[in-house]
Amino acid sequence: MRTILIEPTENPKVMKFVADYNLIPGSLELDRDSDISEIPMAQELFNYPFVERIFITANFVAVAKQDTVEWEHVAESLKNVIEDELLANPRIYLQKKKEMIEIYAEMTPNPNVMKFVSSKMLMDGFVEVKSRNEAEGVPLAQAVFTEFDFANEVFISDNFVAVTRDNSVEWHQVMMAVRGYIAEYLQSGGEISTIEAQKHENPVEKIINRDYTDDEQKISDILNEYVAPAVENDGGKISLLEYDADNKTAKMLLQGACSGCPSSTATLKGGIENILKQFVPELVQRVEAVNG
Repeated sequence: MRTILIEPTENPKVMKFVADYNLIPGSLELDRDSDISEIPMAQELFNYPFVERIFITANFVAVAKQDTVEWEHVAESLKNVIEDELLANPRIYLQKKKEMIEIYAEMTPNPNVMKFVSSKMLMDGFVEVKSRNEAEGVPLAQAVFTEFDFANEVFISDNFVAVTRDNSVEWHQVMMAVRGYIAEYLQSGGEISTIEAQKHENPVEKIINRDYTDDEQKISDILNEYVAPAVENDGGKISLLEYDADNKTAKMLLQGACSGCPSSTATLKGGIENILKQFVPELVQRVEAVNG
């Protein structure tokens, strides 16, 4: 509870209510025609019909009253209001509630990778940090690497952070700590990345620096429609990297949780290869995985 002292002034219509700290920089002079939508204390004080004006500066609130009441009857009540309002909003203005960011952990097909999903969008696109030495420009990844020795890779995309661990720990031992750390980092306004995110629509463009041929575009379209959403839900990304028309072989770039995942090869053979064979049998008969 803030302690407020009541001090009379030379003007018998005005009473000062003095706090033990500076309330605001500058000053405020308010009457009943002022905009007080962001000043809860003024709203409460003006609920008293005898309050004419309010002046706030330095470490005190001065209240001007009508002659219809005496200070000895109302000063204590106003003091209590001011104490309560300063407790709720110490700097006079309505405190904005911070947006709460929820983080939950989600397993991926890769046992070394845990996906930490945020209730807030983190970026439009994705950033992949394959080692500690590559973390410059990605403050969130740098923070994770600094805090957790077992973290090997960080993949940030849309609304999640996928972290790859080494073999020194199991996820059940550290999952809660990582989740709590990422939540606290984001809640405190920590910067995520200063480098440009790669775009989902053509993430390999920066790698191979070329446009797709018509056949490659057909394959890529099928991947984007039938495969990519499920892969992204598992904390990874898949893209067409190369296409060998002579051997009808499509090479896929695996990133995030998919990169190095023990089940990636089986998934490609059992699922993606069959999908491409079904939709474009004249183009694809074989699929190969390339870890990003």
